[in-house]
Amino acid sequence: MASKSTIPSVKGTREFYPEEMAQRNFIYEKVRQASQMFGYQEWDAPFLETIDLYAAKSGEELVKEQSFVFPDRGGDLITLRPELTPSLARMIAQKQGELAFPVRWWSFGPFWRYERPQRGRSREFFQWNIDILGVNSPEADAELIAIGATFLKLCGLTPQLATIYVNNRRLMEAQFDALGIPVEKRLEVSSAIDRRAKLEAAKWDEYVLEIGLSQAQLEGLKQILGDYDLWQKSDELSRTFKTLEALGVKDYVKFDPNIMRGLLYYTGTVFEAFDVSGSVRRAILGGGRYDNLLRDVGGDPLPGMGFAMGDVVIGIILKEKGLIPPFVPTPAPVLVTVFDESLWMNSYALAADLRAAGLKVTTYPEPAKLPKQFKFGDRMGMQVVIVVGPDEAAAGKVTVKDLKNGAQETVLRAEVVKVVRKILESA
Repeated sequence: MASKSTIPSVKGTREFYPEEMAQRNFIYEKVRQASQMFGYQEWDAPFLETIDLYAAKSGEELVKEQSFVFPDRGGDLITLRPELTPSLARMIAQKQGELAFPVRWWSFGPFWRYERPQRGRSREFFQWNIDILGVNSPEADAELIAIGATFLKLCGLTPQLATIYVNNRRLMEAQFDALGIPVEKRLEVSSAIDRRAKLEAAKWDEYVLEIGLSQAQLEGLKQILGDYDLWQKSDELSRTFKTLEALGVKDYVKFDPNIMRGLLYYTGTVFEAFDVSGSVRRAILGGGRYDNLLRDVGGDPLPGMGFAMGDVVIGIILKEKGLIPPFVPTPAPVLVTVFDESLWMNSYALAADLRAAGLKVTTYPEPAKLPKQFKFGDRMGMQVVIVVGPDEAAAGKVTVKDLKNGAQETVLRAEVVKVVRKILESA
């Protein structure tokens, strides 16, 4: 039991005991697998950045309200990174003349935002970022969406459990033109669409009218947002969906005119993935096309497409659906016991030989009664326990016990690797 005087962790952070760490690593491995299947390179950026980087690229809310900002000893304002795109822009701009385009990069690392902790959101989180830079085509858009779908599939989330909803900002701009919505009101209208699912229908109607739209424009907007065949009017989306079909992931994807994310920087296709059951209302992942990536950090114009996914929401969903593999307390399935002090180094030498043969082995750290050591091995989920007692040592043998079925045999020390491998392979 923890002491009453234990200092608590910082609000909004998480502690990763081995079981939680195993879940995080499971997500990371699926991220790595999906990214590398499509030929993307892993990269990363500093965890600390100057606040000026975000002031140049991100919204005022992120800079003034959501960032952890502090002065360094020289008086410069530093922040724990709240997102990765500005760092990506800077790093690409710095070597723009040296890189081979299109650049395909991915990263998975920690981020911090000063937000109110709640289900599906924490102040410290790990995030997958993946981008393709230097190509501007619906086919590239489809590739990124396909990577997201591939990740869902690798995790065991079928199209019946998770769906990626796609829209296109240029398509929506054309619809705004047709409704006569003034350019200066479109950011507010887009924001209203983004909030639609969170408001009651009557309250949303009232909100849109307060923005300054007429009743006719409101009715026209609602008709657009209910038209799930609208994508057919977009050459970009038609090509995107054709490519998704060729890539074998179309079942994961649906058009939804209500998806309006990244209002300040997305310029074309946008998308978000959600748990279909609605267990967690926040998006699993989301992204889109941005064609002004380097403009604000001094680089030449460069088109890009990417998405991000935090580990909190996907972790909740995978755990609720029983898709996280059973926790194994130790990565070493073999325990070498220590019989007594006289045989201590004998056990250590045996463990070293087994490791040299490629096996993962834990040695009990001191002499102890064998039942205690066997109990430890069982509790840690080990499969094999090896005993070197006086009789075994004198005969150049060891006793090998299969903890799963209780069977044991005494074999020549030279044969132990083969015997252990046979037990592990049959498990």
